[in-house]
Amino acid sequence: MAAILVVEDEVDICNLIRSHLEAEGHTVYQVFDGPSALALAEQSSVQLVILDWMLPGLDGLAVCRRLRQSHLMPILMLTARAEEVDRVLGLEVGADDYVVKPFSMRELLARVRALLRRVALDGQTAPGQPADASATPPAEQPIIRGPLCVNPAMHTATLDGVELDLTPKEYELLALFAAHPGRAFSREYLVEHVWGYDYDGFDRTVDTHMTRLRRKLGPLGEKIVTVWGVGYRFVP
Repeated sequence: MAAILVVEDEVDICNLIRSHLEAEGHTVYQVFDGPSALALAEQSSVQLVILDWMLPGLDGLAVCRRLRQSHLMPILMLTARAEEVDRVLGLEVGADDYVVKPFSMRELLARVRALLRRVALDGQTAPGQPADASATPPAEQPIIRGPLCVNPAMHTATLDGVELDLTPKEYELLALFAAHPGRAFSREYLVEHVWGYDYDGFDRTVDTHMTRLRRKLGPLGEKIVTVWGVGYRFVP
């Protein structure tokens, strides 16, 4: 079972969600405002976040954007905004799914199960284990995404059977994206985990490498999309 953070300022709704999640065997953390959500996410090994859009202190979009700077756990947004543009905005800042209020608890639980299954299939985490943002599939298993094949054991990548001429950093970026399809990575996260130092204004370095990588991938390069206010995402 998973450790789940519920961020909802309406106490009754928050308690109701918690009781249903605990009934399914999950460990549940509750907070009622944005800053507390960020603080708890740093202190605990949270595997999924259920995040309300309208929060005191810091709204859900801002919380989602900040979480995405250093975390990969799925984020399920709760929102009373049913307009398509609002739902798209939530997904673009890094949310993985959304539920529109008022919602049925059955739907919410189904979406939680689906997100946790996807995380397990991606190899990012297994049920009952902490999420590891830097986790990658075992070295002996190639990562196949359509015509793209990334082989960690050989440290090579091929497209339609033709080996790509990648620099070491381009390969690391591609391997990270291929291992975690659908996840949004901030520039800060990419610099820290690919280049190995703290973020200090190196967003141009990331953007330059992403431009070159997209070019080398040809039409498949369009699958690496820019996520507004966050960074980049590989669309599966």
